[in-house]
Amino acid sequence: MTAVQEKHRTDDLKALAEQAGRDLEDATAPEILRWAADTFGRAFCVTSSMEDAVVAHLASRELPGVDVVFLDTGYHFPETIGTRDAVEAVMDVNVITLTPARTVAEQDAEHGPRLHDRDPDLCCRMRKVEPLERGLASYLAWATGLRRDESPTRANTPVVGWDERRGKVKISPIARWTQDDVDAYVAEHGVLTNPLLMDGYASVGCAPCTRRVLAGEDARAGRWSGSGKTECGLHG
Repeated sequence: MTAVQEKHRTDDLKALAEQAGRDLEDATAPEILRWAADTFGRAFCVTSSMEDAVVAHLASRELPGVDVVFLDTGYHFPETIGTRDAVEAVMDVNVITLTPARTVAEQDAEHGPRLHDRDPDLCCRMRKVEPLERGLASYLAWATGLRRDESPTRANTPVVGWDERRGKVKISPIARWTQDDVDAYVAEHGVLTNPLLMDGYASVGCAPCTRRVLAGEDARAGRWSGSGKTECGLHG
């Protein structure tokens, strides 16, 4: 494909994403994912932190065998790895595990131990952002579990938008859901969730950078607590 052809395809995808964001704003999560499956087929994937398997479950009903991309940073809680393995075993999905270019030991040797404490942005870039860039290369669209109620930084999340950095259509089918909606869906369908959600964690990331939340805190308050950092960089 020539550079001109690639640009036209990118422009077309961007226009498609922006139109779909308007058209599907009031659609249900299954309707949004049905559109994604019909539009992109196997060039569509779901990304999951394995905090829960809600979006993976929703997507599997519209596109059985859908690829579910998981980033194994090397710093996950054992419960998170266990959730990934359980999702792979019991759901009609194809779990794809991505890993960073460097092991934790190699990163420690190059940058010193506990980089996540000294430069969490660099650590996230090497262990999350860069592996996802590589892992999404073969897809035209990807789905996330972002919700507007999670934090102020996510309040304007579109249900379908344009990922400028990656040149992909980005789909957030449960953007308009609340935590009560998530809980109700989990209860109705018996969806797998990370056991840590029952142990005081409202958002589950890498073990060194995640703590339990306190009463009245938003769901993201337990991530990189005290650092001023609120996002890993995967979402802008």
